[in-house]
Amino acid sequence: MYELMVEESFSAAHALRGYEGPCENLHGHTWKVQVYFQGNKLNQIGLFKDFKEVRQELRGTLAKYDHQLLNDIKPFDAENPSSENLARNIYGDLKKKDNAISRVTVWESPTACASYWE
Repeated sequence: MYELMVEESFSAAHALRGYEGPCENLHGHTWKVQVYFQGNKLNQIGLFKDFKEVRQELRGTLAKYDHQLLNDIKPFDAENPSSENLARNIYGDLKKKDNAISRVTVWESPTACASYWE
């Protein structure tokens, strides 16, 4: 089994509805997103995935969040834009394009992250 990971980041603001504490207020993060892929087969030149291609796909997926208020973007206009929900939504968006995705990890700070996989 092969596993690879690509990482990108974006900056965005959010406020957690129903949270009792500072995170209920509007605040921002530079979010780091790691996407993992797993598979058994390499192509004819010995690659499982082309890093350049999966990084471009990730950048495209994250573009809608960059420098935005996440609470204004669907589905976060109805559900909290938590790291957990971000990871699940990014996973779902990427899974539609590439079935080899195995996990998405979203870091909201250097010491706090949430991962999603099925």
